[in-house]
Amino acid sequence: MPTATPATPAVHTPAPARPVSPEATVTDPALVRRAVKAAALGNAMEWFDFGVYSYIAVTLGKVFFPSGSPTAQLLATFGAFAAAFLVRPLGGVVFGPLGDRIGRQRVLALTMIMMAAGTFAIGLIPSYAAIGVGAPVLLLAARLVQGFSTGGEYAGATTFIAEYAPDKKRGFLGSWLEFGTLAGYIGGAGLVTLMTALLSTDDLLSWGWRVPFLIAGPMGIVGLYLRMRLEETPAFAAELERSEAGRPKVPLREMITGQWRALLLCVGLVLVFNVTDYMLLSYMPSYLTSELGYDETHGLLVVLGVMALMMAVQPFAGALTDRIGRRPVIAAGCAGFLALSVPALLLIRQGSLLAVALGMGALGLLLVCFTAAMPAALPALFPTRVRYGSLSIGFNVSVSLFGGTTPLVVTALIGATGNMMTPAYYMMAAAVIGGAAVWFMTESAGRPLPGSAPAVEPGKH
Repeated sequence: MPTATPATPAVHTPAPARPVSPEATVTDPALVRRAVKAAALGNAMEWFDFGVYSYIAVTLGKVFFPSGSPTAQLLATFGAFAAAFLVRPLGGVVFGPLGDRIGRQRVLALTMIMMAAGTFAIGLIPSYAAIGVGAPVLLLAARLVQGFSTGGEYAGATTFIAEYAPDKKRGFLGSWLEFGTLAGYIGGAGLVTLMTALLSTDDLLSWGWRVPFLIAGPMGIVGLYLRMRLEETPAFAAELERSEAGRPKVPLREMITGQWRALLLCVGLVLVFNVTDYMLLSYMPSYLTSELGYDETHGLLVVLGVMALMMAVQPFAGALTDRIGRRPVIAAGCAGFLALSVPALLLIRQGSLLAVALGMGALGLLLVCFTAAMPAALPALFPTRVRYGSLSIGFNVSVSLFGGTTPLVVTALIGATGNMMTPAYYMMAAAVIGGAAVWFMTESAGRPLPGSAPAVEPGKH
């Protein structure tokens, strides 16, 4: 593990980030790159599963929830999707404080194992036709395992990268976490698109849908290997040294009531981030197919193109947050969704390939304002000793109540009201809440994390 005192690096291993003076910690570039890769790969695996689940939702509805109504099947499928988010706060309450006590690296290795196991298990579940009601029950159980483990994943990964990164590059390095998210989505959606194009409907229903979930096994092994090779963050190592007992002990109550203002800001920021994220990347493929009658393969290809565009812009937008700040970038995203959600959805509803691509592309570029800034902005809300725990709680409460439920709520609202513009209004409401959070948050770009010494690159201290 890295320590807060200078050490002579071993010949064959990179030196951990280390303080060289009471005022600054010099980061090790090789170690930082390894940390970013390991955190991003875990996020990619998580969102590979979410991407697959969302893009193959219509097929899963037929396999696990037989019904005469396609809308009822889709609602049941998204209901199982949303159920995983109900246990995320519980996972956050368990894994977050644990990460503040025993270390970020150990907890992230554990969440990787659980995520891979839950996703792999879905690929092994018999269909409703084979075992009846047991099939959706097992699906729900697997989703609950995934949701519980994910409760400690994102907050831990953002914390891990933020605590390794130099202060002046935290936005750029943090943006690679969401680059991993998009890569996972593209991998999952691309595989579903390829299978949809190559397989017959019968083959897709009988065995094809299992393939993407079974791939999670090997992916999890690779991710676990990378995470087990990492050392603990310098910020947590310094916290260990300051703790008289050798392990920081922070009551759960202090993580909540002691951080109430930061938690409220976290919930608001995560709300706008995840409502728009799940709306665009998880719900829109099903909206194009089920609500607008759009060709399934073409709809998936459009979304894949949007995500590829977002990936191309992501690192540059992350670097921009280091130059001009997180607040201006997030505020621009909120203002954009407030002004452009309705025009973009009207373009999408027009139905032509060009119109759909333009509408989705506009929403995707606005979403980059959040994906590029949030991985650096959210960890900076909390001090080191409670960062993992408080961020896990705030993040997962917000995602569970507002983000993961987005596909289910919007589908139900459209069914109840018949208003096809509901997705736009939902994103606009989220933008208002996010804008209020931005107004009250403090700028963190280029500054040390609360409770940590300044972190600088070699030769720049």
